[in-house]
Amino acid sequence: MATLALNKRAGYDYDLLETFEGGLKLTGPEVKSLRAGHAQFKGSFLHVQRGELWLKNFHISPYAPSAAKQATYDPGRDRKVLVKKRELARFAGKTHAEGLTLVPISVYTRGSFLKLGFALARGKKKYEKRDAIKKREVQRELRDRMKE
Repeated sequence: MATLALNKRAGYDYDLLETFEGGLKLTGPEVKSLRAGHAQFKGSFLHVQRGELWLKNFHISPYAPSAAKQATYDPGRDRKVLVKKRELARFAGKTHAEGLTLVPISVYTRGSFLKLGFALARGKKKYEKRDAIKKREVQRELRDRMKE
């Protein structure tokens, strides 16, 4: 299992409550570009629309060798996430009722398939983010002192 793209801001901006996995519906050149590491999560989110889960604003750069064939390619297009209807109903209800959101965490390979890891999350307040930074700095100082 190799991680191809990672959303580093997800853990900082959100409290990740429960993680899920789903397949991604992509074109061939998108898969090749993603395997080459040309993807960004900045500003991306998951949205339930008409009983389907969609990944929005996930940027996959055009695959260079087939750029001429992809003249009308949109790198930020919406991509369908393949999940079971039971799972979709479970977290779709939680997002509406409890004010939670679905946040993409990573894209990775499982065998020959590309998978999207995402989480049910609650947004952190500004003071919670500051507390997390302080905690991390204290842990770093302790670790450094233990080395000495």
